[in-house]
Amino acid sequence: MHLSNFLHRPPSARQSLPAPRVRVVTQSILPPGSGTLDDPWGPVLSVGAHHRCRLVRQVTAEMVMMVGERVPLRRDRRRTSCHVRQISMYVCHVVLQISLTDIGYSFGRDWTTVSHACNMVEDRRDDQAFDDFIAALERVVTCFFGAPGGRDHG
Repeated sequence: MHLSNFLHRPPSARQSLPAPRVRVVTQSILPPGSGTLDDPWGPVLSVGAHHRCRLVRQVTAEMVMMVGERVPLRRDRRRTSCHVRQISMYVCHVVLQISLTDIGYSFGRDWTTVSHACNMVEDRRDDQAFDDFIAALERVVTCFFGAPGGRDHG
């Protein structure tokens, strides 16, 4: 499904990615002093960062499908899903400047996994075709969220 088809469907007909395993709350409902990593309430993920990560993942998946030329086999689908997640994590960190911890919670992973994903994508950028794809994705995400950092939309 291409991005244009996704955007023109009614919300009830849209297919979405599975919800990540993360507790998203706002600061206003937490007791004073909560939200630190050693807090029994658990770390707090800003709602804006969570939604930005989901949008980046959906855009990445659409762009990967646009450049894909064949129907992937089951093994290839799993690999493609992993690459989409790694690329999305990289773009969220580099373009939107979201912390590794917040990205990890958004994707249901640990911050070390996000760090590994960023390193893997950075290593793959030596390939010119892959670098062109990532640069195009970065431009699209920048168009979605404005200037690099995206802080004004959080």
